[in-house]
Amino acid sequence: MLSALSYGRLVARAVIGGLSQTDSRDYSLVTARCGFGKDYRKGILKKGMCYGDDACFIARHRSADVLGVADGVGGWRDYGVDPSQFSATLMKTCERLVREGRFVPSNPVGVLTTSYYELLQNKVPLLGSSTACIVVLDRQSHRLHTANLGDSGFLVVRGGEVVHRSDEQQHYFNTPFQLSIVPPGSEGAVLSDSPDAAESSSFNVQLGDIILTATDGLFDNMPDYMILQQLKKLKNTNYESIERTARSIAEQAHILAYDPNYMSPFAEFACDNGLNVRGGKPDDITVLLSIVAEYTD
Repeated sequence: MLSALSYGRLVARAVIGGLSQTDSRDYSLVTARCGFGKDYRKGILKKGMCYGDDACFIARHRSADVLGVADGVGGWRDYGVDPSQFSATLMKTCERLVREGRFVPSNPVGVLTTSYYELLQNKVPLLGSSTACIVVLDRQSHRLHTANLGDSGFLVVRGGEVVHRSDEQQHYFNTPFQLSIVPPGSEGAVLSDSPDAAESSSFNVQLGDIILTATDGLFDNMPDYMILQQLKKLKNTNYESIERTARSIAEQAHILAYDPNYMSPFAEFACDNGLNVRGGKPDDITVLLSIVAEYTD
């Protein structure tokens, strides 16, 4: 039998829990970005919100905050195609759809699908391939909805620990799922996945949660424990602090990418697949760092 004191504690917890579940405040994401193109001067945007062949966007609508990253497939350069055009156009289209309100917060795959099919129907020919990760915060429900296709991705940190993360989608080693537009007649020669193949997830977030969304240039060079060490520098929710931390993370990944003696996550993955690889992985790096905060106009 419960004592009066124990029963009182349970009631208090239930009341507190009920209040937290019915929190009427709107939440929002305070987001900063940083990145490095492997073939460009560090910290310089190539065009729009692009670092090398990576692209990203950050957009707001009255019901949600939405952001995304995409990693253009560099192999297209061998065929005279600028890989950044595809990823940049995909992200710009996603951003426009959000700003126009042509999306459902609980369905980020829908944003990706509509954007991709707009590219397919573009009167100006566009060739290329890209991975993509879309993250949506529904302000009122406090739920984060995500869609990830390929090896870009996100992680959510709470209390210094990773509580959610995306899984990579690979056909085989170093060949991620990707959206593609190819020349007529060559459809079978280039991998192209449906946006519906994106991994979806949905979960509640709390005030103060940290969300890091990035291309594989980050995750291939920094394991979780290094990322968590960097996130300890984040002391508050003001934009300047978030921006400094995002830059610190991107800079460390950029340095490690060119360290020939470093056993990077990419090198470990390669060894697991029977390859003798050591060192970082030189690549474009894009980091979007967000904190869940109370929404203010």
